[in-house]
Amino acid sequence: MSLAGKHALITGSSRGIGRGIALKLAENGAKIAIHYYQNERAAKDTLAEVRKRGSDGLVVQADVSRPEQITRLFEDVQGQFGKLDVFVSNARPEIPAFFQPPLEITLEQWDTAFNSQAKAFLVGVREAARLMRNGGRVLAITYAQGSRTGGLQPWVGMGSAKAALESLVRYFAVALAKRGITVNAISPGWIEDSVLNTLPQQAQDLIRNWHVRGWTPMGRLGTPADVGDVVALFCSEQS
Repeated sequence: MSLAGKHALITGSSRGIGRGIALKLAENGAKIAIHYYQNERAAKDTLAEVRKRGSDGLVVQADVSRPEQITRLFEDVQGQFGKLDVFVSNARPEIPAFFQPPLEITLEQWDTAFNSQAKAFLVGVREAARLMRNGGRVLAITYAQGSRTGGLQPWVGMGSAKAALESLVRYFAVALAKRGITVNAISPGWIEDSVLNTLPQQAQDLIRNWHVRGWTPMGRLGTPADVGDVVALFCSEQS
């Protein structure tokens, strides 16, 4: 599967799942716009790894919870790439910015979750569609944990925001179908080097033990590379 000649923007790709996606698409020949919010060094490290894989790209900064910065982000990408073939919405705020149960979460924390997810996706896809030719690919990374059953109570802000994002995926899939642009969501379970690693150590150990004991058929946590493989599949001409 070759993505040679393709250009991709992955938000939140300086580390974790986004980095795994960036490296996998680079391995398949795509040029990558690596987005970060605060950690420029990590973004540059990811770009160095992209180049080791025989591809190239650029580093771009933006706060995706602010629509005007999303617009600037896409202007920067257009200035360097000229066009866009793949847009992956992956960025999220740090856990303390939203991690509160429904009876305690503040409206500011609630807005942080929604602005960084549903609103960011709405604005981002509109900007991406403007740069895409027919046959582009749009993907949103969401999360299974807590957003389906309400079991992880402090996830209410992000879980609700991700549910709204998933709804937007369906609407955009219909809106862009005539142009051959596909819009999909990927909802991984617990992934190493991701939000899991920001939880208290006791919680991390418990989740890892669940997986080893067979909570998932593979008996292990997922990895950023696993998610990257799925994204690469969706980016192929055959998807």
